[in-house]
Amino acid sequence: MMKSKTAKWFETKVRYEKTMDDGMQKKVTEQYTVDALSFTEAENSIIEEMSVYISGEFEVTDIKMATYKEVFFSDNEKDDRWFKAKLQFITIDEKTEKEKRTNNYFLVQAATLPQAVRYVEEVMGKTMIDYAIASIAETQIMDVYEHKVEGEKKDDKPEYEAQ
Repeated sequence: MMKSKTAKWFETKVRYEKTMDDGMQKKVTEQYTVDALSFTEAENSIIEEMSVYISGEFEVTDIKMATYKEVFFSDNEKDDRWFKAKLQFITIDEKTEKEKRTNNYFLVQAATLPQAVRYVEEVMGKTMIDYAIASIAETQIMDVYEHKVEGEKKDDKPEYEAQ
């Protein structure tokens, strides 16, 4: 089942010492996406999220606004990768009667590239929008964190659900 969420997304990078499979410590920089209203809120959010997983010191080395406004979440635990999809929404200019294509970006959670394509088609198939998939590529994003409101349980009201 897919869930779609539109928000103001920020891509953050976190640098920390990670214990590798062989037990060795290695400095790594990982990318995460957070739902926030500002750069400050994005930084606070990623610090709060990562402090649960990282023992020891870490630093937020980069924060930038994401080009996508919408994220397609999967509830399948095998879907552990994130893909950036560039879709072109196709409209007809009423005056010139020419086709106009507008680029829109989405982040899609899936296990494989073909599955990411299927998920995009599943979600977009429920809309009345004419579109073309211009590209879908795997990202370096490790995880996506939604904004948490005190007292609200996670996944309270998804904007869209598909079976």
